[in-house]
Amino acid sequence: MSSAKSDAALRSGDPKRRQAIILVVERNPAVQRLEKFFLEQAGYQVEFAKDGEAALERARHLKPQIIVTEILVPKLDGLSLCRAIKSDPQTRDALVLIFSHLHAEDRAREVGADAFLIKPLDDELLIHTVEKLLKSCEQSAGGPS
Repeated sequence: MSSAKSDAALRSGDPKRRQAIILVVERNPAVQRLEKFFLEQAGYQVEFAKDGEAALERARHLKPQIIVTEILVPKLDGLSLCRAIKSDPQTRDALVLIFSHLHAEDRAREVGADAFLIKPLDDELLIHTVEKLLKSCEQSAGGPS
């Protein structure tokens, strides 16, 4: 699905989905730019944190629906960040997508990650995974009102 088709599909759907905030924790500036571009094209609001500690603080303040983090981020690695997000009453409802070069899906699940993607970035897979996570969250909350 092209970005234009994905964007059109989202714009005709649930307005809550278009307004979802996604907090991205990524070391590589090129990957940051690509994630921002693809996620914004799909209708999401994208925010960034420079490291795991900053991400935890921003998550408490922003209340993002999804946090996308790689594992190897400074100060608080992505796995520890996920564990902290899921154990903090202020952030535990956030969905966590771990996105990494490391083949660590089992470790990601052990710390509570809701999804895992292996790098390199695949824009369609990223958007599909985000949409699937949001849809599962809506269904578990009783569906859109």
